[in-house]
Amino acid sequence: MGRPFLRPPLRPLLRPVQHPLLLALSRALLLAALWGAGGASALTTADQAPGAAAAANAPATPSQTAPPPDITELQAQLAKLATTADTDEEARALVAQVEAISAGASRLISARTSQLNDLNARLTELGDAPAAGTTEDPDITRQRAALTRQRNAVDADIRLARLVTVDARQRGTEVLSKRQKVATDRLLERSDSPLSGAFWRVLAEAWPADLARLQPLNDELRQGWARAAAPGNRGAVLLTLLATLAGVLLANVVIERSLVRLCQRVLPRGRLRRSLLVIAVVGLNVLVVAVLMHLAVSALGGRGVLPGPLTDELATVFSGVVIFMACVVSLGRALLAVDRPSWRLPPIPDATAQRLRPFPLLIALAILLTWLPGELHDMLETSRAWAAAADGLSAAVMSAVIAALLVRLRGPRPLIASGAAADEAPPAPADAEGIEQPAPAGTPAAPGTATATAPEEPERPLWVALLLAGVAVVLIAIWAMMALGYLSLASTTAGRMTWSGIVIAAFYVLFKFADDLFMGLFSAKSGFGQRLQKSFGFAPSTLNQAAVVLSALARLALFFYMVIALVEPLGTDPAKVVQRTGEFSDGVKIGEFQLVPSAILTAVGVLVGGFIALRVARRWLLKRYLPTTAMEPGMQSSITTLLGYAGGILVVALALSALGIGVNRIAWIASALSVGIGFGLQAIVQNFISGLILLAERPVKVGDWVSLGGTEGDVRRISVRATEIALGDRSTVIVPNSEFITKTVRNMTLANAEGRVLIRLPMPLDSDPQRVRDVILAACSANARVLTTPGPSLTLEGIENGQLIFQAIAYVPGPRLASSVKSELLFTILADLREAGLPLSTTPSVVIASPPPPAGAGLA
Repeated sequence: MGRPFLRPPLRPLLRPVQHPLLLALSRALLLAALWGAGGASALTTADQAPGAAAAANAPATPSQTAPPPDITELQAQLAKLATTADTDEEARALVAQVEAISAGASRLISARTSQLNDLNARLTELGDAPAAGTTEDPDITRQRAALTRQRNAVDADIRLARLVTVDARQRGTEVLSKRQKVATDRLLERSDSPLSGAFWRVLAEAWPADLARLQPLNDELRQGWARAAAPGNRGAVLLTLLATLAGVLLANVVIERSLVRLCQRVLPRGRLRRSLLVIAVVGLNVLVVAVLMHLAVSALGGRGVLPGPLTDELATVFSGVVIFMACVVSLGRALLAVDRPSWRLPPIPDATAQRLRPFPLLIALAILLTWLPGELHDMLETSRAWAAAADGLSAAVMSAVIAALLVRLRGPRPLIASGAAADEAPPAPADAEGIEQPAPAGTPAAPGTATATAPEEPERPLWVALLLAGVAVVLIAIWAMMALGYLSLASTTAGRMTWSGIVIAAFYVLFKFADDLFMGLFSAKSGFGQRLQKSFGFAPSTLNQAAVVLSALARLALFFYMVIALVEPLGTDPAKVVQRTGEFSDGVKIGEFQLVPSAILTAVGVLVGGFIALRVARRWLLKRYLPTTAMEPGMQSSITTLLGYAGGILVVALALSALGIGVNRIAWIASALSVGIGFGLQAIVQNFISGLILLAERPVKVGDWVSLGGTEGDVRRISVRATEIALGDRSTVIVPNSEFITKTVRNMTLANAEGRVLIRLPMPLDSDPQRVRDVILAACSANARVLTTPGPSLTLEGIENGQLIFQAIAYVPGPRLASSVKSELLFTILADLREAGLPLSTTPSVVIASPPPPAGAGLA
């Protein structure tokens, strides 16, 4: 009788020694929580026989270096494959053989493809066969024929190898379907209810046979105990066991305290060192425990304490259990952080964390308790009654622990003293990490507040309450399944819940670490972010946005791996995660476009690297090279802007090319864009083209003083859509570029940067024109900002309203100086005219005439 296909939950997780755990942990501490689970999944790699394990693990290196098999060997291997598998070992061996055939066919296709390319190239050099009626050198004809035969043979091998690959995949699919059907049947298999006497009667009847199956293991244990108690081994074995036990029990506490002190000394304050501490504690604790267990098993085996294959396998799997327990305990302790509330990652109140304190150890002990009966069943092929009892024990223990966890999460209900109004509590002090924490449970109440028998905890979010309610419903379903006799289904459900909780807790830490890492590195307030601002001129908002986007991408990738770990039957390990990731390496096909993950990463790298290189090049041009040329500042700005746009288009084109999107593939985008232009994008395109014309022809450049309509000011910036004009009142007007192309624009600094000062001055008719001319020209010449070439001039324009009209013209270095120089000249001219006795106007004389006497006044 083969081993039952569906084993009790979580036992597939407890075989890490069958995988290169130590090497994997040293490579990546971030996956320590999953590596602690170790082992292979229940449906593929768990409990492999030695030959099957070797076959499954062999393709790692030998398959890549071994020469490819020929097509005859592949067809012979495919023909020898069995179509059925009665036991789990046969099914796993069949799957391993199918994978080996597929790998060999892939190697053959790769080798033959390179040969086919060489033959095609040589045939291309020889050219096509001559047309009828023409001749060629016989050697060329013979060589073409030989190459054609070789090419046809190689092409046939490639086609047959692809056919073998398809057949192997179909065989694998059939085997997996059969195994899945067997798994489903055994999962839904119903036995007697543990509440009935029939269950215990069947178990008692099967006990003598099971006890006989336990006898080989009992004999090996007795033999091992005798060897351990021998005078030559007693001290060494006892020392090994005590040292291992002490190391496993004290490793987490010592490592945790040491790393806390190290983080406080080395790392700056912030959220990053909290999440990094959790990862370091879990990873280092699992690594230390794995090393201790490996050394202990090796030492006991070397002393002969493990005399047979059963004890050796039991010790190997027990070491995996201990490693997994260490992972669970260290992860739970690090997340709760009961003794260090300021280092706690999840927002859990102190009272809740205190109530949950024993549960990491309880979960680990429950795993150990449920592991032993199921492992003995797998090793010794005990009766179905034993398997049902093991499933029932696993479901009962796991569900009981989860139920107790839910009860502890509810906590005591606060009892507020009747008739007393509770005032607002004082604000919670900020912790060492700068994060506000709730007051400890033992903190005395503030004056004027009512006393309560238990501290009131913050109200839970709605999703947390719904999640807890869902877990409670699943627990009730598990107990109902146990009562009805569906022990295998109940055990699997309880194991899945436990595994899901462990995976979610581990990835919660990784999510926090990813967010803290990128926010701590690239945010504008971080030291590295400030150096990026100084070196590359990045704006703080740009760095903050980059940090948020990188954090989101990292957490999205972690979420992908978390889903893989959750959907695996009864758990997974990093090797399985990598294997599942490899299944997506060929990409996802969307229509006719193949979305390949490696191509996406390449495109992102091209975008990031290209824009960084473009920014550095623009900065070098603007700050180093262009200032050494004779170009005007406006011309320098136009050149850097044009190069920036051209470089941005080139970088985007290269990124699209890395994705596999060529110019021919975006024709539909151009067509849709043309339709959009015809309806609503005309103004945008018109402004874009106008901006390019302004940058190329430069009728208006940065720094010019322009007048457009009622707007007059300095051009500050020209972009592809609009131009910014700074007015005299320090406000900014944004003008669409098309306005500069389609309307009349006055550019007062286009051809000549000089400014003109014009002064019209009326003088009385009796003024001496020559003296007025001398005074005004002398005032203009005395001003330091008036140019000598061309020099100031004065003209007498004529007589208006009985006054002489003089017009003075002077030139200044720039038009922006005209108004201030005009004011200075007027002050000077008016003062000089007054000193020269040349008034600007004459005082009119007023004659008051008496009215004539009325007629006839003298006769009176």
